[in-house]
Amino acid sequence: MNAAFDPAALVRPDLDGLVPYQVHIHHNVIKLDANENPYDFPPSIREEIWRELGNHTFTRYPDPVAGDLVDRLSDYTGVPAGGILAGNGSDELILTLLLTFGTGGRVVITPPTFSMYEVHARIAGARPVNVPRRQNFILDTPGVIAAARHPETRVIFLCSPNNPTGNATPPEEVAEILKNSRALVVVDEAYQEFGGESCVPLLEEYSNLVVLRTFSKAFGLAGLRVGYLLADPAVVQQLLRIKQPFNLNAFSQLAARTVMARREEFGQLINQILQDREELYRELAALPGVEVFPTVANFILFRTPLPAEQVYRELLANGILIRNMHSPGLEQCLRVTVGKKDENRLFLEKLKMILGL
Repeated sequence: MNAAFDPAALVRPDLDGLVPYQVHIHHNVIKLDANENPYDFPPSIREEIWRELGNHTFTRYPDPVAGDLVDRLSDYTGVPAGGILAGNGSDELILTLLLTFGTGGRVVITPPTFSMYEVHARIAGARPVNVPRRQNFILDTPGVIAAARHPETRVIFLCSPNNPTGNATPPEEVAEILKNSRALVVVDEAYQEFGGESCVPLLEEYSNLVVLRTFSKAFGLAGLRVGYLLADPAVVQQLLRIKQPFNLNAFSQLAARTVMARREEFGQLINQILQDREELYRELAALPGVEVFPTVANFILFRTPLPAEQVYRELLANGILIRNMHSPGLEQCLRVTVGKKDENRLFLEKLKMILGL
C-alpha cells in the first residue's frame, strides 16, 4: 500500500469545501420533505409497463437519444423533436448544460433557489454569481439583467415555480432577461404541472432559452430519474457533444414513454394535490405566529416563531419528515410537501402540538 498517496492532493483546488450531497434515510416516517407525488403509481399504467417489458431485453444498450420518448414529449410540449433532450434526471441535464456552456465563465443564480445550480456550476469549473431575490422572493429582474450583461456571463438559472419559495416568475419578465442577454437562460419548470405560466412559448422567439422539465414531481417517477429539456435545436446539438452516450436507461425510457401515453390519468392526482395544497395552506396560515408564503407548486414554505431546527427535529421524532430550510434569507423557514389528506392532517396536528397551540 502506498501510504504517501493522498487523493485530496489530486482534486482541483476550487472544489475545496464542496460538501457531498447526502440524504439521510429515515424509515417509518411520513415523508413530506422532497416534493414527490405522494400517491401510488396508477395501477393501470404500472400494468402496461410490465406488459411492455416482455418485448424488451436489458442485454443491449438503450437508445442513446431516447427517440421514442422524445417523440412523445414533442406531442406533449409542442416542441419539435430536434429541440428536446432527455436525461438521467434534471441534475444530469443541469451539469451537462454547465459543462457545455458554463466552464470558465460566470453562472447567474437567484437565491434562495435550488441549491444544485451552484453545486453543479462549481463542479463544472464555473463561477456562481448570486443575484438575491427581493422581498417576498420576487425575482430581481433588473439585477439579473445587469449581471447578464457582464461579458463573462455564460448561463443564467431561473426556477419557476421557484424551489423552495413556491412563487413563479411571469414569462414577460423572463422575456426581458432573454432580450437583454447573450447568455443561455435556463428556466427550470420542474413544478410547472402544478401551477405558474410556462415559458415554452418563448422558445419560438428566443434561441438562448432552455426550459427544464422532470418526471420526478407530477408524474411520480422520482425513483427512475427522468428529466428533459426544451431548446433551440442548435443548443441541443452542442449538448449532444458533451452528454454521456447512454445516459437514460432502457427501463426509465419505457416507463416515461408509458406515462406520456397515459398522462391524462395523472390529471386527477394533480388536481387532488392542488385541492389539498389550498386546504393545507389555509390551515397553516391560520396558526398564530406562523408565516406562510404563497405557492403555486406542490409544497409550502413557512416560518415559525420557534427555531426551524427544533421544529424539524420534533416533527421527525413524531414520525413526520419535512425540510429544514433555515439559511440566509430563509431564517426560521421550513418546507413541507403536500401529502395525502391524512398525512397533511397529522402534520398539522403535530406542528400545533410543537408550537403549543
